[in-house]
Order: sequence, then C-alpha cells, then structure tokens
Amino acid sequence: MPATRDQVLSSVWRDGIFKDKVLFCTGGAGTICSVQVRAFVILGGNACILGRNVEKTERMAKDIASSRPGSKVLGLGAVDVRDAEALAKAAERCAKELGSIDFAIAGAAGNFLAPISQLSANAFKTVMDIDALGSYNTAKATLPYLVESAKKHRNTGKAQPTGTGGRIIFVSATFHYTGKPLQAHVAAAKAAVDQIAHSISLEFGPLGVTSNVITPGPIAGTEGMERLSKQDDATLKRSKASVPLGRWGEVKEIADATIYLFSEAGSYVNGHALVADGGQWRVGGADMGGFQYPDFLLGGEIVSGVAKGAKKTKL
Repeated sequence: MPATRDQVLSSVWRDGIFKDKVLFCTGGAGTICSVQVRAFVILGGNACILGRNVEKTERMAKDIASSRPGSKVLGLGAVDVRDAEALAKAAERCAKELGSIDFAIAGAAGNFLAPISQLSANAFKTVMDIDALGSYNTAKATLPYLVESAKKHRNTGKAQPTGTGGRIIFVSATFHYTGKPLQAHVAAAKAAVDQIAHSISLEFGPLGVTSNVITPGPIAGTEGMERLSKQDDATLKRSKASVPLGRWGEVKEIADATIYLFSEAGSYVNGHALVADGGQWRVGGADMGGFQYPDFLLGGEIVSGVAKGAKKTKL
C-alpha cells in the first residue's frame, strides 16, 4: 500500500506544481530517495528511478506510480552508476519515453562502518566509485537534458506559467565537515560529491541550471540508520538525545527540502548544501553508531552489532 500524502509531504505544497515534468533519480528505490521521488510524483510529475536490483527497482516504481492516478514511473534495474555508458543510455530512454528530464537526483550511495585499520583499499575505492564517480556520471548523463529544460522553463525569479526545470540535487552527508571515525571512506567520497555539485552550479548556472546538495541527518526507518548504528535501546536513546531537536528526522522532511529546491521557492538557491539534520552535525562529537570514542579504537574492537549484508546501500 503506497504511503499517504501526509506521510510524504507537508501540507504547504500545492498540487500540480510539477505537472508533466520528469525526474531522473539514481538510487530511487532506497528509503530516502524513493520518498523524494514519490513527493515529486504526487505533485504532478513523472519519474525514472534507477538501481542495480531489477526486482526491487521495478517494484518500487510501480508503488510510487500508484501514489497519483495517471502518473508514469519507469523502474530501470541492472544499472550501475559506476558505468557512465549505462547511465547515458538510461537517461536517453527516460527522455524518450517520458518526454524530457527536467530534474535529477544523484542519490546512489555506498556506506558501512569501518575504522581505517579494517578498511581495505578496495573497500575505500568501492565507496569512492559509487558515491563520487556515480554522482559525476549521473550529472554527465542528465546535464544536456537539464540545460534544455532550463531553456524552456527560464529561471527569472518571476512566476513562470510553465513552472521550473533544469535542476539537480546531490544527496550527501556531514561527516567531512568535522571528520568522523569509522567513516573515512564516506567522508572522502561525500566531500567530492559536494565539490562536483558546486562546480556544476558555477559552470551550468549561466545556462539556467541550479545544482545543490541535500544532506540528511539521522532519519528514522531508513536502511542507512540500520546499517550505521547499533540498534539496542541505549544506543538509540543516546543517538536521539545527541540531536539538538531531540529526535531523528522523518523521510518527509527530506522530501520537503527536495521540493523546496525544485520549486519556484528555491529558484535563487544555487551552489548550496542544505543540511536537514536537526543541528546534529554541530554537536555530534566523535562517537559513531554507538561506538564510544576513543575506547573502541584503543581496544582494537571489531565493528559489530550493526546491520549486516551487502555493503552498498541507497539513500
């Protein structure tokens, strides 16, 4: 059963603001990106989501499409963001079948907890390739279409009868703002993602394209939080207390940030990293996922007690 509108969006958004527009999203079957896409579709748009798992991606596409009668959502599985040619072909198919690409989200990501002492060069490279190279490939595949959309839906700061278009969002993290144990690989990758986004804002801004970053904090019910934190009651209580607002975020709060940047309200926002984490990064300290710093490092503790399985996750 698809999520209801109030589970996905705040009530402030007007229906139909993305009528006939198209969103291209890598990692679109993940717990955060799927809600970003769902919110866009509820507000009138169509979408194409990409992922490596064929069944999961196609199932999520059908579920998102059921959120609004008449919507079209393509689910393209077996697409690896590290493969630039595969992404280019996916973007071409999206534009051909849905009519355009007006918005893009680079959301495919890989993460797991590991101190450098337990982090192989191959594991480090894998995260760099998925996050940084994958984000770059997503941008390269979609930018020609985003430029065309920006021409059709000009960003003048005034109300446009055709609405907005020509915008890309990168999903990042805050670990590289201060440094974080167990996350050297992700901090390095997300720092690169941020700079790719900022470079696009400078190089494609003159063509009308906006490029921004959304940085989610701890979001309840997501694959990322299951993989990046112990799940015992004491750890969860301490984690929520570490956020100045006293709670984890909700997926709808990331969707709201997305709609803001894609909407007319965000027309003059370009080259910005929008952090939606309740202020956690400013007070987070050096603890990570329930592992107390520096004791677990000095004791040579093996990272355990977090979700196991594939080391790749989608936001």
